[in-house]
Amino acid sequence: QVQLVESGGGLVQAGGSLRLSCAASGRTFSSSRMGWFRQAPGKERELVARISGGGITYYADSVKGRFTISRDNAKNTVYLQMNSLKPEDTAVYYCAAGLSGSLFGSYDYWGQGTQVTVSS
Repeated sequence: QVQLVESGGGLVQAGGSLRLSCAASGRTFSSSRMGWFRQAPGKERELVARISGGGITYYADSVKGRFTISRDNAKNTVYLQMNSLKPEDTAVYYCAAGLSGSLFGSYDYWGQGTQVTVSS
């Protein structure tokens, strides 16, 4: 059974940092597309960042220069380093994995989400 488990969320003041982790189990995702999404109350889920199987990254304009996505294939884990956090970054953050390694495409597996709250 494939599982994606996020951790690292919490409450932080504006300007602070958090690092989210997404540990995968049940299959190897070392060559798969991985992504981080977020959903704020009353808003649709949106892409934050993604990384291809080959390590190419893509960021939403709203987080470019502040967030960094990375992966540790040996640990079957993907990370999201979030710096200079703003109150508008408050949301539930979800990890997702695709079956292919291309940067763009659909996601087939999703985590349960972790709450990030940024206070002003």
